Amino acid sequence: MGFFDFMTEEIAIDLGTANTLIIHLDKVVVDSPSIVARDRISGKIIAVGKEANMMQGKTHENIKTIRPLKDGVIADFDASEKMINMFIKNIPALKKKWFPPALRMVICIPSGITEVEMRAVRESAERVNGKEVYLIHEPMAAAIGIGLDIMQPKGNMIVDIGGGTTEIAVIALGGIVCDKSVKIAGDVFTNDIIYYMRTQHNLYVGETTAEAIKIEIGSATEDLQTPPDDKSIQGRDLLTGKPKQVHVSYREIAKALDKSILRIEDAVMETLSQTPPELAADIYNTGIYLAGGGSMLRGLDKRLSQKTDLPVYIAEDPLRAVVRGTGIALKNLERYKNILIK
Repeated sequence: MGFFDFMTEEIAIDLGTANTLIIHLDKVVVDSPSIVARDRISGKIIAVGKEANMMQGKTHENIKTIRPLKDGVIADFDASEKMINMFIKNIPALKKKWFPPALRMVICIPSGITEVEMRAVRESAERVNGKEVYLIHEPMAAAIGIGLDIMQPKGNMIVDIGGGTTEIAVIALGGIVCDKSVKIAGDVFTNDIIYYMRTQHNLYVGETTAEAIKIEIGSATEDLQTPPDDKSIQGRDLLTGKPKQVHVSYREIAKALDKSILRIEDAVMETLSQTPPELAADIYNTGIYLAGGGSMLRGLDKRLSQKTDLPVYIAEDPLRAVVRGTGIALKNLERYKNILIK
């Protein structure tokens, strides 16, 4: 073990459109919304993560909230780099250090990402002192995080519904055999709800409210066995301009989300239709695994199961499956070195 190893800290990052998670020493030390608040006049970043999230939709003209990642890819290079930097600086164990340690990092990326976008992620990492940077594809990380043995000559199907993208992949022998990445995920669901409230109730709601509706009464189907209670929603009346409140049931949200969920279903069906027959036989026996925040939408597992005639399982902690897998890959670099992109 050289001096460099002694000075190196290892971190695993799931850089998501909606949330960024970081694992250090086997613990999730950062779990924050991927949002940055910037002062327009000085250009300084005033807040990141939860703090910046609370400002969203409530800012005056001198403060702007930015989501530096779009569709799982860095859209605002400067803001994303500062955000990653602040998240890493806030890791408790690294705060105590006299000077910033060199970092060995594994970062998770969407499977549909281009070379240029990959370079952007890598450069961001190197600027925050990443000396050894490895990238891993999201569905791979999700599979490892769910606890599947991906090295086996056995097919597994993963559907990872994040904030910006839904990643669908069939994995065998430590590689992605066929995959599809669609830009329909949590953010689109939220926008569907905003649009529905506008057109059906003449009520203008913001992103934060729509997100809360999605989490509290969101549903993928109109017949749930244990339906959530109706929710009263406040916003601005588009006709009178006054603040008003309406009551909404989960059935309405199911209607609002229907088209987007259909597109995810189609993508799953398409991936299944491209799967080699031997792997299709495996998937018939193992079923489909869901990960990511979107998999928590009520009734989605049942709906996918009816569509595909396959058993559908939700990962036990779907929001953290990807970062957990990224962390496991970091710990077992030797074992997973063929999967990682150096």
